[in-house]
Amino acid sequence: MIDGLGQVLGRAAARFGDRTALAIGERTFSFAELDRLANRMANALVGLGVAPGDRVTLYSPNCWEWLVAYYGALKAGAVINPINVMLTPEEVKFVTNDCGAKVLLAGADKGEALLAIKGDTPVRHLVLFGPAPAGAHALDDLLAGARDAFEPVAVDPLATSTIGYTSGTTGHPKGAMLTHRGVLLNSAMTANMHVRTAADSVVTALPCAHVYGNVVMNGAFLTGMTLVLMPRFDAEQALGLIERHRATMFEGVPTMFMYMLNVPALGDYDLRSLTRCTVGGQTMPVAKMEEVETRFGCPLLELWGMTEIAGLGTTHPAYGINRLGSIGIALPYVECRIADVGDAARTVPTGEVGELMVRGPIVMQGYWGNARATRETIEPDGWLHSGDLARMDEQGYIAVVDRKKDMIITAGYNVYPAEIERVVAAHPAVALVAVGSQPDALKGETAKAYVVLKAGAAADAESVLAHCRRHLAAYKVPRAVQFVPDLPKTSTGKIMRRELRRLDA
Repeated sequence: MIDGLGQVLGRAAARFGDRTALAIGERTFSFAELDRLANRMANALVGLGVAPGDRVTLYSPNCWEWLVAYYGALKAGAVINPINVMLTPEEVKFVTNDCGAKVLLAGADKGEALLAIKGDTPVRHLVLFGPAPAGAHALDDLLAGARDAFEPVAVDPLATSTIGYTSGTTGHPKGAMLTHRGVLLNSAMTANMHVRTAADSVVTALPCAHVYGNVVMNGAFLTGMTLVLMPRFDAEQALGLIERHRATMFEGVPTMFMYMLNVPALGDYDLRSLTRCTVGGQTMPVAKMEEVETRFGCPLLELWGMTEIAGLGTTHPAYGINRLGSIGIALPYVECRIADVGDAARTVPTGEVGELMVRGPIVMQGYWGNARATRETIEPDGWLHSGDLARMDEQGYIAVVDRKKDMIITAGYNVYPAEIERVVAAHPAVALVAVGSQPDALKGETAKAYVVLKAGAAADAESVLAHCRRHLAAYKVPRAVQFVPDLPKTSTGKIMRRELRRLDA
């Protein structure tokens, strides 16, 4: 039995040995080789003073080094803090300060920017995946000087394994504390629902730092699948990898599938090895899902999840009914219900719309250092508010119909208006700002800022966007700015975001 995530690679190496575990670029790694590298990573981290419970931040695109660092830190008993590679140094500084990270591992291209902020954080050691300037360690050097053997630190399955940050309605990210059991169960039960086995190989460009990509990664190593990992998504490259590796699965967000459908030479690729694909991160039009199934020749299984539940909460079983336009049914050992929006204790009748709520061992322990936000999100009896409005049918299949919160989902990334508003409001010419969404054919929706200028002040859209780019990850930056004389408000002066589209020019 596996008690902690630090045991995953060792168990996989014992079962699958020299079989291919990972293919990325032109390199391949066996299960045994990855485990040895993770052992060296664990020894190196201990040598840097990392003790059980210390936080270790990972900040890079998909690469073999990311996986080795992830499992190495977990072997050492550290708590992993995986963050989006698109975050700015300013955002990285906030997160590392909030969780108290001792070590920060990142791509070499981030080195100079991270060294500039390191002194303003609790980070003692910066480790780079490539050449390292003075003040940082090169990962290759650490691995070369470390031993191959390491016994994973014993952990309580209910201890925190991961702090995953998700943007919050306060304008600052919140760290969801996930247990070893929660992440392991989510990965294992997802694998069970999709019938993932050692006979499978999966192509994906989902970031391993994201809970969806993390479930794909951990599920692959738990079951002995070959993980064909893309550092970043490219439609033609993805199709080529499916053909080259005879992949049985492709997993991604709707935008990825839409880009692949738009490849002129799609019909020239041999995709007959695919037996099922999965899609999540945002809703996808049923017509496009039907086109994927026709062109790819396999079922497209929709799923739904969130950081606060360590990945998936619902999906379609590969061996059951696949209802396009539905997010499927609850994972095993997980409960889902539809609650009255005004009274979370009351479950609405079948077929009626309410808030989707989740309970079970995958639910987070709470938000790191934020008891108030935890109380607002998790009821005393363990039910977690998803913020999504949905309905459930007699068979337990769920359909999301709207979002209770104002979150914007851009190509699978969660974007919160309050976070953008906080940045735009700091522009010297801005008096008031509200952020809404606008539809986008490929990304689903993007952020749009509605700005009221200060009296006598002047600014154009580009100056506002340039200000945003300095302080926000690229996917959070609004794609449009509209200057307006005023914003819709309630009688108490609260801005009504849902009325913003009435202002559209």
